[in-house]
Amino acid sequence: MRYRAVLCGCGAMAKGWLRALTESELLRVKVEIVGLVDLDQATAEALATEFNLGGIVIGTDLPTVLRESRADLLFDIVVPAARRAVVAAGLAHGCHVLSEKPMAASLGEARELRRLAAAASRIHAIVQNRRFISGVRRIRRLIESLVLGELTALHCDFFLGPHFGGFREQMDNVLLLDMAIHTFDAARFMSGKDPLAVYCHEYNPKGSWYRHGAAANAIFEFSDNVAFTYRGSWCAEGANTSWESAWRITGSKGTLLWDGGDRFDAKVVTGQEGFMRTVEPVAVPDTEDLADTNGHASVIENFIRAIDAGTVPETDGSDNIKSLAMVFGAIDSARDGKRVTIAA
Repeated sequence: MRYRAVLCGCGAMAKGWLRALTESELLRVKVEIVGLVDLDQATAEALATEFNLGGIVIGTDLPTVLRESRADLLFDIVVPAARRAVVAAGLAHGCHVLSEKPMAASLGEARELRRLAAAASRIHAIVQNRRFISGVRRIRRLIESLVLGELTALHCDFFLGPHFGGFREQMDNVLLLDMAIHTFDAARFMSGKDPLAVYCHEYNPKGSWYRHGAAANAIFEFSDNVAFTYRGSWCAEGANTSWESAWRITGSKGTLLWDGGDRFDAKVVTGQEGFMRTVEPVAVPDTEDLADTNGHASVIENFIRAIDAGTVPETDGSDNIKSLAMVFGAIDSARDGKRVTIAA
């Protein structure tokens, strides 16, 4: 089946979506853009011209464009404050919906969208593209293999100094709300564990060019007595980590270091004597399916395959709400100065 899709929100992010749709052979075959929606008609028209989208429905009213285009899918790329209304409109029309992150502007809205999707018997999934990269998939396979023994902890450092300008520099909780969900979701995915509680200290360091919350340290309690610690800053100049963070993952038999790029260093204990036991390197397995390592395009492909098969996509809202709960749990903990139980 070829799906008719409307894209809502025609700013800079929309171009990444349209490139992903054109770069994937599967998506070129399975998805046809039939409508664009934006608060500014001229912005939508300019996007249509740039990507040679002729003969489609363009407008400022989402329900009208969905109806006139006879859409099957809605791609939601609006600002978080508008997400609830946009997703609700798509589900009411009978569309499956794929949204930009975050899933919602609050946990209450996220839970409401889960109810609406269930009532409509439609999928509402989220673009959590960072879990569709080779390193994250490979580490999950290593953890599942038990080569490191039983998983005990994941630790990550995220230190960058990007000067975005614009709305991010004026946001509350900018690091936790706008970026950390990628890392939190990766920790959940790689470990296969559920978040239970968090204690977080959030602050704005001296010299920060952000208005609020450019740095945070968080300790998460995961299921099965696994710990996840996060140290992050978006105003740390001079020694950048990868955008995927730098990781140390420990098991009962060994440790994996990952730089967030192409360098892995995994060692397990082989000796049985001595003050410090002998260790030897082990290989990190390759990904089973290279189609799952193309970031944004892989998320959309996973979404389409799930619709075709009548299954649940990997980044369905029923899963992604757990990562969102980690974000809001950390924000609540930082605000109140206490450990917070996480409940999605």
